[in-house]
Amino acid sequence: MTKLENPVLMATIGAAQGLRGEVRARAFTSDPTALGDYGHLHSLDGRTFEVLEIREAKNVVIVRFRGVNDRNAAEALNGLELYIERDNLPDDELEDDEFFYADLEGLEAVDDKGTGYGTVSGIYDFGAGDLLELKGPGKRPVLIPFSEAAVLEIDLEGGKILIDPMAAGLVDNPDEFTGKPPKRSGKTKK
Repeated sequence: MTKLENPVLMATIGAAQGLRGEVRARAFTSDPTALGDYGHLHSLDGRTFEVLEIREAKNVVIVRFRGVNDRNAAEALNGLELYIERDNLPDDELEDDEFFYADLEGLEAVDDKGTGYGTVSGIYDFGAGDLLELKGPGKRPVLIPFSEAAVLEIDLEGGKILIDPMAAGLVDNPDEFTGKPPKRSGKTKK
Protein backbone atom coordinates (compact mmCIF):
# COMPACT_ATOMS: atom_id res chain seq x y z
CA MET A 1 0.00 0.00 0.00
CA THR A 2 1.52 3.29 -1.14
CA LYS A 3 0.39 6.62 0.33
CA LEU A 4 1.28 9.56 -1.91
CA GLU A 5 2.48 12.77 -0.23
CA ASN A 6 1.69 15.12 -3.12
CA PRO A 7 -0.51 13.25 -5.65
CA VAL A 8 -1.03 14.51 -9.20
CA LEU A 9 -3.97 13.11 -11.18
CA MET A 10 -2.72 11.47 -14.37
CA ALA A 11 -5.69 9.47 -15.67
CA THR A 12 -9.20 8.25 -15.02
CA ILE A 13 -10.09 4.70 -15.96
CA GLY A 14 -13.23 4.17 -17.99
CA ALA A 15 -14.93 1.09 -19.37
CA ALA A 16 -13.33 -2.26 -20.11
CA GLN A 17 -12.07 -2.81 -23.65
CA GLY A 18 -12.30 -6.34 -25.02
CA LEU A 19 -11.82 -9.56 -23.07
CA ARG A 20 -8.09 -9.50 -22.16
CA GLY A 21 -8.28 -7.00 -19.28
CA GLU A 22 -7.67 -3.80 -21.21
CA VAL A 23 -9.37 -0.57 -20.12
CA ARG A 24 -10.16 2.75 -21.72
CA ALA A 25 -8.54 5.64 -19.87
CA ARG A 26 -8.65 9.40 -20.15
CA ALA A 27 -5.03 10.56 -19.75
CA PHE A 28 -4.26 14.08 -18.52
CA THR A 29 -0.78 14.19 -20.03
CA SER A 30 0.35 16.23 -23.03
CA ASP A 31 1.10 12.94 -24.83
CA PRO A 32 -1.56 10.43 -23.75
CA THR A 33 0.59 7.45 -24.74
CA ALA A 34 3.32 8.63 -22.34
CA LEU A 35 1.15 7.71 -19.34
CA GLY A 36 3.43 4.84 -18.40
CA ASP A 37 6.62 6.93 -18.70
CA TYR A 38 6.13 8.50 -15.25
CA GLY A 39 6.53 5.25 -13.32
CA HIS A 40 3.87 3.22 -11.56
CA LEU A 41 0.43 4.77 -11.20
CA HIS A 42 -1.35 4.72 -7.85
CA SER A 43 -4.94 4.89 -6.68
CA LEU A 44 -5.81 6.80 -3.52
CA ASP A 45 -6.78 3.55 -1.83
CA GLY A 46 -3.14 2.43 -2.05
CA ARG A 47 -3.12 0.12 -5.08
CA THR A 48 -0.26 0.34 -7.57
CA PHE A 49 -0.62 -0.13 -11.34
CA GLU A 50 2.12 -0.85 -13.86
CA VAL A 51 1.38 -0.05 -17.50
CA LEU A 52 2.29 -2.99 -19.76
CA GLU A 53 0.81 -1.76 -23.05
CA ILE A 54 -0.78 1.47 -24.19
CA ARG A 55 -2.23 2.61 -27.50
CA GLU A 56 -4.33 5.53 -28.68
CA ALA A 57 -8.00 5.32 -29.55
CA LYS A 58 -10.28 8.18 -30.66
CA ASN A 59 -10.19 10.40 -27.56
CA VAL A 60 -8.84 7.94 -24.97
CA VAL A 61 -6.00 5.49 -24.59
CA ILE A 62 -6.37 1.74 -24.28
CA VAL A 63 -4.23 0.46 -21.41
CA ARG A 64 -3.28 -2.99 -20.17
CA PHE A 65 -2.02 -3.16 -16.57
CA ARG A 66 0.01 -5.92 -14.95
CA GLY A 67 -2.30 -8.27 -13.04
CA VAL A 68 -5.49 -7.19 -14.83
CA ASN A 69 -6.01 -10.16 -17.12
CA ASP A 70 -9.73 -10.44 -17.86
CA ARG A 71 -12.79 -8.33 -18.52
CA ASN A 72 -14.19 -8.75 -14.98
CA ALA A 73 -11.01 -7.36 -13.41
CA ALA A 74 -11.01 -4.50 -15.94
CA GLU A 75 -14.66 -3.65 -15.25
CA ALA A 76 -13.91 -3.41 -11.52
CA LEU A 77 -11.53 -0.50 -12.25
CA ASN A 78 -14.16 1.67 -13.98
CA GLY A 79 -14.06 5.23 -12.58
CA LEU A 80 -10.78 4.77 -10.70
CA GLU A 81 -8.46 7.80 -10.68
CA LEU A 82 -4.73 7.16 -11.07
CA TYR A 83 -2.03 9.40 -9.62
CA ILE A 84 1.72 9.77 -9.43
CA GLU A 85 3.87 11.56 -6.89
CA ARG A 86 4.59 15.19 -7.88
CA ASP A 87 8.33 14.52 -7.63
CA ASN A 88 8.06 12.10 -10.59
CA LEU A 89 7.18 14.93 -12.98
CA PRO A 90 10.25 16.11 -14.97
CA ASP A 91 10.93 19.74 -13.93
CA ASP A 92 14.13 19.91 -15.98
CA GLU A 93 12.18 19.76 -19.26
CA LEU A 94 10.15 22.90 -18.47
CA GLU A 95 10.90 26.29 -20.01
CA ASP A 96 11.21 29.35 -17.75
CA ASP A 97 7.57 30.36 -18.31
CA GLU A 98 6.18 26.80 -18.02
CA PHE A 99 4.88 25.00 -14.95
CA PHE A 100 2.64 22.14 -13.95
CA TYR A 101 -0.93 22.96 -12.96
CA ALA A 102 -0.36 21.02 -9.74
CA ASP A 103 2.19 23.68 -8.75
CA LEU A 104 -0.46 26.41 -8.89
CA GLU A 105 -2.63 24.88 -6.18
CA GLY A 106 -2.13 26.66 -2.88
CA LEU A 107 -0.83 29.91 -4.41
CA GLU A 108 -2.41 33.08 -3.03
CA ALA A 109 -4.21 35.32 -5.57
CA VAL A 110 -3.49 39.03 -4.99
CA ASP A 111 -3.93 42.23 -6.98
CA ASP A 112 -1.35 44.98 -7.49
CA LYS A 113 -2.44 46.66 -4.22
CA GLY A 114 -1.88 43.45 -2.23
CA THR A 115 -5.57 42.68 -1.75
CA GLY A 116 -6.08 38.94 -1.35
CA TYR A 117 -8.79 37.08 -3.26
CA GLY A 118 -8.17 33.59 -1.89
CA THR A 119 -5.90 30.71 -2.79
CA VAL A 120 -5.93 28.54 -5.90
CA SER A 121 -7.73 25.35 -4.95
CA GLY A 122 -8.24 23.80 -8.39
CA ILE A 123 -7.73 24.17 -12.13
CA TYR A 124 -10.55 23.18 -14.47
CA ASP A 125 -11.16 22.98 -18.20
CA PHE A 126 -14.80 22.67 -19.19
CA GLY A 127 -14.01 23.19 -22.88
CA ALA A 128 -13.91 26.98 -23.23
CA GLY A 129 -10.52 27.56 -21.62
CA ASP A 130 -8.86 26.90 -18.31
CA LEU A 131 -10.33 28.27 -15.09
CA LEU A 132 -8.75 28.75 -11.67
CA GLU A 133 -10.85 28.12 -8.59
CA LEU A 134 -10.13 30.54 -5.74
CA LYS A 135 -11.19 29.83 -2.16
CA GLY A 136 -10.85 32.20 0.75
CA PRO A 137 -11.86 32.11 4.40
CA GLY A 138 -15.53 32.98 4.75
CA LYS A 139 -15.93 33.31 0.99
CA ARG A 140 -17.65 31.14 -1.57
CA PRO A 141 -15.32 29.57 -4.15
CA VAL A 142 -15.10 31.54 -7.40
CA LEU A 143 -13.80 30.64 -10.84
CA ILE A 144 -11.64 33.07 -12.79
CA PRO A 145 -10.29 32.70 -16.32
CA PHE A 146 -6.71 31.47 -16.51
CA SER A 147 -5.75 33.98 -19.19
CA GLU A 148 -3.00 36.56 -19.68
CA ALA A 149 -5.52 39.34 -19.04
CA ALA A 150 -6.73 37.94 -15.70
CA VAL A 151 -3.51 36.32 -14.39
CA LEU A 152 -0.70 38.80 -14.87
CA GLU A 153 2.17 37.02 -13.13
CA ILE A 154 2.91 33.67 -11.49
CA ASP A 155 5.47 33.65 -8.66
CA LEU A 156 5.95 30.02 -7.64
CA GLU A 157 8.80 30.83 -5.23
CA GLY A 158 6.80 33.62 -3.57
CA GLY A 159 3.63 31.51 -3.41
CA LYS A 160 1.49 34.10 -5.21
CA ILE A 161 -0.22 34.89 -8.47
CA LEU A 162 -0.83 38.51 -9.46
CA ILE A 163 -4.30 38.98 -10.90
CA ASP A 164 -6.30 41.80 -12.47
CA PRO A 165 -9.55 41.56 -10.48
CA MET A 166 -11.56 43.38 -13.17
CA ALA A 167 -10.38 41.09 -15.99
CA ALA A 168 -10.94 38.11 -13.68
CA GLY A 169 -14.56 39.19 -13.12
CA LEU A 170 -14.10 39.70 -9.38
CA VAL A 171 -14.96 43.43 -9.32
CA ASP A 172 -17.09 45.67 -11.48
CA ASN A 173 -15.66 48.51 -13.54
CA PRO A 174 -15.79 51.56 -11.27
CA ASP A 175 -16.57 53.80 -14.27
CA GLU A 176 -19.69 51.81 -15.12
CA PHE A 177 -20.93 51.11 -11.60
CA THR A 178 -21.48 53.86 -9.05
CA GLY A 179 -23.61 51.93 -6.58
CA LYS A 180 -26.63 54.18 -7.20
CA PRO A 181 -29.78 53.08 -9.00
CA PRO A 182 -30.27 54.53 -12.48
CA LYS A 183 -32.27 57.77 -12.69
CA ARG A 184 -35.80 57.50 -13.95
CA SER A 185 -37.49 59.91 -16.25
CA GLY A 186 -39.97 62.37 -14.71
CA LYS A 187 -42.96 60.56 -16.25
CA THR A 188 -44.81 57.88 -14.30
CA LYS A 189 -47.36 55.41 -15.58
CA LYS A 190 -50.78 55.30 -13.96
